[in-house]
Amino acid sequence: MPTDSNAKPMLEVADLSCRRGDRTLFTALSFTLPAQTLLHVRGRNGSGKTTLLRALCGLLRPDAGSIRWRGEPITELADDFNREVLYFGHLNGIKADLTGQENLRVAATLDQDPVADTEITAALAHIGLAGFEDLPTRMLSQGQKKRVALARLILSKAPLWILDEPFTALDTDAVALLEALIADHVAAGGAVILTTHQEVQLTRGEIQRLTLEGAPTQ
Repeated sequence: MPTDSNAKPMLEVADLSCRRGDRTLFTALSFTLPAQTLLHVRGRNGSGKTTLLRALCGLLRPDAGSIRWRGEPITELADDFNREVLYFGHLNGIKADLTGQENLRVAATLDQDPVADTEITAALAHIGLAGFEDLPTRMLSQGQKKRVALARLILSKAPLWILDEPFTALDTDAVALLEALIADHVAAGGAVILTTHQEVQLTRGEIQRLTLEGAPTQ
């Protein structure tokens, strides 16, 4: 997914540093993310990938450096930035006692991006869960629960997706579907930052890559 080097960046990261306890995960990290870009963040376990992603969406404050969205610090944008980003973490965020429809309705409300029930039903059907909409998610398989969570991507209007290991627990068909959703989002003018330990076709092409080597302990 080639990018235009002259395009104005959506996200700008400058001299970012994060620590975990006494250990420096990364330091002086800088990059820009234009629209229509997929950024694959790579690195061994413990190199700080999840910490970086959480910092980029404002869930934790870095020890140093700045993160800007469309030229403005995300700390000043607050809720305005939250509406522009969808974060998908290691935990699916699925409540076992709620149905797929109810989970997605709650997620859309928390994302400040409410959607109609008909849209939720269509998203679940698109993700391969037609007929499972009204079942409590505790009755679903792990892969089906993951599909419920991924249906948020279909419903979201956020231009920036930050996805931490989104391909985990997905079968081959679901992996292909998720790859298509990501590719379509990027082609439509959005941007995606993701981590994955799995070899997927999406990350083998012409995309932007960032490798965290892990900084020495200070």
